[in-house]
Amino acid sequence: MSSVSRAVPKKPLATNNGQSGQSVVKRLQQELMTLMMSKTPGINAFPEGDGNMFLWVATIKGCQDTVYDGQTYKLSIQFSTEYPFKAPAVFFTTPIFHPNVDYNSGTICLDILKDKWSAAYNVRTILISIQSLMGDPNNDSPLNSQAAQLWENQEEFGKVVKQKYSEVSGQK
Repeated sequence: MSSVSRAVPKKPLATNNGQSGQSVVKRLQQELMTLMMSKTPGINAFPEGDGNMFLWVATIKGCQDTVYDGQTYKLSIQFSTEYPFKAPAVFFTTPIFHPNVDYNSGTICLDILKDKWSAAYNVRTILISIQSLMGDPNNDSPLNSQAAQLWENQEEFGKVVKQKYSEVSGQK
């Protein structure tokens, strides 16, 4: 889908592979099953092809009636052996023009990935939250000030989103 993407490290964020690593793998396997069974529209995630449970590739489709409708974005989710007590590192690998996402790095400004993280969250809740953020940004905490300023003019904002998406996806 995307002709432009960012490099993703192939290792877990922490190198401790003892008991804590095994319990994290078990939790992630359960989350994968839950995610597959839930069939939540517009989101999915799987461990990367080499079987590394600590590195997942996710996709999020833009919600209907938003400027992202019809667009699909890839993300990287990197888990440490401290998961679920520490939030995973999540970022867009498909560049996205959005007030709360750094266009160049894919870094996401979302409270549940930072100071509001709880071990009760899981991959599904993270992806649903990001999908929701796409249509309802927090302009009080922008990572992309140009996108935040343009957000109020949805017609112009939509034009920029479509143009940038077509540049990275090869779609018109």
